[in-house]
Amino acid sequence: MFNIEPPPGAVKHSKRLGRGNGSGRGGTSGRGSNGQNSRTSGGVRPGFEGGQMPLYRRIARRGFSNYPHKKKIPEVYLRDIDARFSEGELINPALLKQAGLISGCPPGVKILSNGGITKKFKFESLAFSASAREKILAAGGEIAGEEGKNGG
Repeated sequence: MFNIEPPPGAVKHSKRLGRGNGSGRGGTSGRGSNGQNSRTSGGVRPGFEGGQMPLYRRIARRGFSNYPHKKKIPEVYLRDIDARFSEGELINPALLKQAGLISGCPPGVKILSNGGITKKFKFESLAFSASAREKILAAGGEIAGEEGKNGG
């Protein structure tokens, strides 16, 4: 019961360095005879090219990237709302988070028109695509705030 072992050859022992010439890794321990890399703590930093101007400094860095400041706005489809909520519910970001359709604390939520909608819902504090807005209003739903304006 307690004699489980790996099959023969499955466990390979690592070569021990600096344990005599008979071990095959004695003497210089596989580091070669002399030079910077043979010393303790020897070697060069990543990207070092022997004093030549390194590649990461030779390539020009130009322009501006907005990527660090980009806001990712989660998208929710009408088909998911139609499937998860009952008719007449007030749909807002807090309810969508509670239902697991969005996560975190996003700066806004946008409703897209993928799929259909068969129930009447009330929406507040959300942004809509034009086709999603049409489908919601055609189904008899309400969008809080000014009609025809973006809800988010």
